[in-house]
Amino acid sequence: MNATPRKVGILTFHRCINYGSYWQARCLTEGLRGLGHDAQLLDHHNDDVARAEWRCSFQPTLPERTRRTDLPAYKTKGRKFVAAFDRLPQSPRFPLYQPDAGDYDAIVVGSDEVWNFRHPWYGGAPIFFGEGLSPPRLVSYAASFGNHDAADGIADDWAAKLRRFTAVSVRDANSRELVESALGATPPLVLDPVLQFGERVHAAAPPAAKGDYALVYGHGFPDWLQRQMRDWSARSGVKLVSIGYRNDWAHEQDIAAGPEEFAQRAAGARALVTNFFHGCVFALNNRTPFVTAPSPYRFNKVRDLAAALDARRHIVAPEQDAAVYDALLAAPPAPAVYERIAQLRADSLAYLQHALG
Repeated sequence: MNATPRKVGILTFHRCINYGSYWQARCLTEGLRGLGHDAQLLDHHNDDVARAEWRCSFQPTLPERTRRTDLPAYKTKGRKFVAAFDRLPQSPRFPLYQPDAGDYDAIVVGSDEVWNFRHPWYGGAPIFFGEGLSPPRLVSYAASFGNHDAADGIADDWAAKLRRFTAVSVRDANSRELVESALGATPPLVLDPVLQFGERVHAAAPPAAKGDYALVYGHGFPDWLQRQMRDWSARSGVKLVSIGYRNDWAHEQDIAAGPEEFAQRAAGARALVTNFFHGCVFALNNRTPFVTAPSPYRFNKVRDLAAALDARRHIVAPEQDAAVYDALLAAPPAPAVYERIAQLRADSLAYLQHALG
């Protein structure tokens, strides 16, 4: 516990209908509270953003439209998320573009891709760069620029906003390069909150037991990966369960799962296949065998996570054969991966303690 508890506001994408967004927000909040701080999520709102989020929740695979028969399941999933959101400690609600966040000793911006200029509805929202906020300490934790590539740089006016931060950390090498070019200093690389405070997930959503299924998390998987996973399933006798989205190549669809159910299914899975960043994070947190083929939107985040943790072998490619899948999906990630996680956990905790004072 810290010697000096702080009142801390957390500014992130805490109302996205997305398992990773929910759990990173919850883990950071609970993790900071576990360190002795009075932490709560800053409940920003915008009608256009909320409508975009709900449209995406019902039509996540556009331009391919959702089957009408799946719409009730997506509706149930959304309602479970809203109920989960409302159980989190939050500030009074305020407008996204007219922030009135209240008085805090510190505001922590992040995790998630809060600085992604290309995010379809949050991209370029000034609040995530500290605009309209004036706490004594303005801190970023595990912030990411998402698929805004380092080669594209940061405009001077956005770099000036970053200079107002009293402490900056990022969660991927692409974001690190962007901040370094903008500020002339290399920011610390820290863990996503789901890995940093993974015990919070385990305490909230323990599995009943390991199941006889492999979890499929994501959508838009390439045809070659679908074929490899079906063949692996036939060889291993382990069925494929798709969670949160429809994937017709899986044996079972669990579209309506809420965030706690997702965490339980992830913890109970024999193996996991994903093209999402937090799919990899949950596999790592649970020491679950996994493979990933990141989508273009998520490529930077997944590539850099795998590189930081010495887990590149889990990123599969079209030319690899069945033996690769048999090996990767039969055993947890290598001990060296967890040695790296342990070191980054210590570094991330030291950063938080220093940044919050």
